Amino acid sequence: MKKLTDKVALTLGEIARVTSAKLDGDPDVTITGAAPIESASEGDITFVANKKYLKHLETTGASAVVLDPDSPCQRCAALRHENPYLIFASVLDLLYPDKAFTDTGVHATTVVEDTARVSATAGVGPLCHLCAGAVVGSDTQLVSSVFVGRDVVIGNDCLIYPGVRIMDGSRIGNNVIIHSSTVIGSDGFGFAESESGLKKIKQVGSVEIEDDVEIGSNCSIDRGALGPTRIGKGTKIDNLVQIAHNVETGAHCVIVSQVGISGSTKLGNGVVLAGQVGMVGHIQIGDGARVGAQSGVSKSVEPGRTVFGSPARDIGLARRIEAALARLPELLKRVRKLEDEQSR
Repeated sequence: MKKLTDKVALTLGEIARVTSAKLDGDPDVTITGAAPIESASEGDITFVANKKYLKHLETTGASAVVLDPDSPCQRCAALRHENPYLIFASVLDLLYPDKAFTDTGVHATTVVEDTARVSATAGVGPLCHLCAGAVVGSDTQLVSSVFVGRDVVIGNDCLIYPGVRIMDGSRIGNNVIIHSSTVIGSDGFGFAESESGLKKIKQVGSVEIEDDVEIGSNCSIDRGALGPTRIGKGTKIDNLVQIAHNVETGAHCVIVSQVGISGSTKLGNGVVLAGQVGMVGHIQIGDGARVGAQSGVSKSVEPGRTVFGSPARDIGLARRIEAALARLPELLKRVRKLEDEQSR
């Protein structure tokens, strides 16, 4: 069950054994918390995953640092591994163990309509509303003020934060986290022109969220016009993301804040969309493709390619264009000078 955290104290020897990191230093040093390398103090552990922070190893007050295998560290103990960031994530899990957001059972202020079903091991906090036919799986937590529409199915071990709205017919897999104020299954944006104005096209599809997905706060994932909008297994979505009707993502995609994906666009597995990317509808983004921040994607992207800019182009070409644009004022001066000389 996903939970809040309280920190504990562990020795470096205990941490090294659990994380399989190599320890350089005293195994009996006690670690009581984690902190940024610039502000850490005695009892804290920190990490360096980016070389630009190596300079702080000379001045940090931390008792230990998670570090790559080769970088020198004389000031404090070091837990060494090829992937310091991953090891530090495991260290945080150890130092800040979980506790439940909600008690098991259904709070007295929650509305549970007839035919809605809540697992005996689930926790449903205050002021939630579960409509007819809704299902909440085992060890799932609805923290508070969560709306669950008709015939929604929420799997096991999910954590649904306050203010989330999951609209009729949506399907949520296992081990899914949805942060506050996100809406799953709102109507897709579809209208037909008529003599009297725009006629709303009824959205009769659904949303399917597969296992191990995390969705940030204030996101909107629209139901399909026909058929589902689908978020693939293990995909991670940042805050303030708009995903339109009938979009499909593959597994393990990363979608960063303020991305907008238009209707019926398909993402392959492992696609990365950096912040503020905008995508037109009905295109395909191949497996492993990457799109740089603030790019506007107007056509399909082949698997494995990295694109950038608006319109998005191959990253090499986009960088050459950026470099040329930086030289444009000087080039204009030279052109004007040549024109002046030619007109004499």
